[in-house]
Amino acid sequence: MPVYSQQVMDHFMNPRNVGEIENPDGIGEEGNPVCGDMMTFYIKVKDNRLEDVKFKTFGCGAAIAVSSMVSEMAKGKTLEEALKITPKIVAEELGGLPKNKFHCSNLGAQALTRAIKDYLGKKKAGGDK
Repeated sequence: MPVYSQQVMDHFMNPRNVGEIENPDGIGEEGNPVCGDMMTFYIKVKDNRLEDVKFKTFGCGAAIAVSSMVSEMAKGKTLEEALKITPKIVAEELGGLPKNKFHCSNLGAQALTRAIKDYLGKKKAGGDK
């Protein structure tokens, strides 16, 4: 059984920002059919900042911890800052992840990026195409 850091256990046992945002500005989904993890991120944007970030994750403890950490790291950040959240940074913030669980940090960062790109795409579609 993999050994998890205190941060991973804390975010798994007490995940932050779980849930859905009504009428989100962007939604991003990312999944890994092989391991069965599925993450959905919802964002609210105000003045180019992530005013709120929520997620729903179906997956292992590491996937839940990663989603929680990504949502915490992204909240209050500008869109540009949030897009710089990489899987490596997420794993470091969590005190490391076992090698066979590192893919979970990819999913979290990718789901957030998809939500931001979804928002930017809608914004662009509303203005100039």
